[in-house]
Amino acid sequence: MPRTEHRAEGSLFGLAAGDRERLEKRLVEGVRRARRSGEAVLAAVTVPVAGDVDPTAVVAASREAGEPWWVLEQPEREGSALAALGCAVALDARGPDRFASVAARWRALVGRGLLDASDGPRGSGAVAVGGFAFAPEGGTSPPWTAFPPASLHVPEVALARRAGEARLTAAVLAGPDDLPEELLARVEKRLAGLRSAPLPLLDPHPAARVRVASAMPPEHYEAAVARAVERIRAGALEKVVLAREVTVHAGAPHDPAAVLGVLREAFPACHVLCVGRGDAAFVAASPELLVRRDGLRASTLALAGSTGRSADPAVDDHLGERLLRSGKDSGEHAIVVRRIERSLGEHAVWVTAAPEPVVVKVANIQHLATPVRAQLARPIPAVELAGALHPTPAVGGEPDGVAQPLIPALEGMDRGWYAGPVGWTDANEDGEFCVALRSALLEGTVARCYAGVGVVRDSEPAAELAETEIKLQALLPVLAA
Repeated sequence: MPRTEHRAEGSLFGLAAGDRERLEKRLVEGVRRARRSGEAVLAAVTVPVAGDVDPTAVVAASREAGEPWWVLEQPEREGSALAALGCAVALDARGPDRFASVAARWRALVGRGLLDASDGPRGSGAVAVGGFAFAPEGGTSPPWTAFPPASLHVPEVALARRAGEARLTAAVLAGPDDLPEELLARVEKRLAGLRSAPLPLLDPHPAARVRVASAMPPEHYEAAVARAVERIRAGALEKVVLAREVTVHAGAPHDPAAVLGVLREAFPACHVLCVGRGDAAFVAASPELLVRRDGLRASTLALAGSTGRSADPAVDDHLGERLLRSGKDSGEHAIVVRRIERSLGEHAVWVTAAPEPVVVKVANIQHLATPVRAQLARPIPAVELAGALHPTPAVGGEPDGVAQPLIPALEGMDRGWYAGPVGWTDANEDGEFCVALRSALLEGTVARCYAGVGVVRDSEPAAELAETEIKLQALLPVLAA
């Protein structure tokens, strides 16, 4: 049951006396163990907070300049939100084994940690949050410098909320040279600095002109699609996803907190996320779940094939029905479902997918979607599951070995974290990762927006370019306001 100890007067998130004492004992023991083993020990406490807390707003209002922060919300899912601030431990890696490497380091850290068992909403307790680049060595161009190919942070503060229940976790790394009383003072200072304020409103510069431009000419994208279709018709592969980048140059710096506020209002069914690193922030409103692990249960969503929306309900429904009947889109979607079933099947007792796709409607677009569930044969960590599934043909191609080198050659850009997994894992190695679609990288007055489409043998270059324009409308109106 949630603890109800009294907090210090005037403190929104300060530790109650019993929680403070528990953390103090853990810090003493953590330093003792670290001195004995030479390995730092993660110490944390998890406490209940008011169920109406807005984790995103707290983190956005409390972050200091340049420090890492992270947010993942899905408002329509019982107000599900997880937000994190600061970095107690960084788990970074690169290369084809980056998922396994990060998972192993997290397991070792938790194994010697002094932590509370989670008794609250998913994401409560000690967590590692972050994401992965699309490619094993991705994010090498200057705009992505702060975003390694694999990067999970154990935050100093994490706030989890769902269905009117919320938890706060404070974490600190105790090393051999640390003093317990100094570590405790650091945690208390961090918590005392937390504040709650509404997310800022978008405040465009009243006079400055916003400039929107494709990083590559649209003709370049159409030519790339045409070359991909040639490869597909020649039998080299079945499908490849090609993306493009559009840059927004604003008159004033983009405010990621204000962008988040708009996205979660406009896309409540989507995974609304932000990863802040240094002066840059990666934001997205993604409709696609890569994987959710809860014990031996795993679930995902095959999402491929899309069309626009209409303000006229009859026309909107007609567009959805036409999408369901489209041979091109159904074929593209089936490729994704088959790969997901095959990838999960390597780790599962059984895998089941819905017999037919359904149409999922979000604010500006509708997709073909097929839920997929699996019973795992063993408790493979959520991070490793994400690595086993990524990249699905919804963002990569089929077969993957042919599509992977073809994508950068045709796109001519560094995807960075676009279309990569972003999410969290907890001390039980459960977790949730979505695919970072409908996304933008913000830094100062520049925003780089990304959108892609699946190219198959029947794809038409002009139609695929038009589809990217529809997908870009998730963020362009917000950033170019």
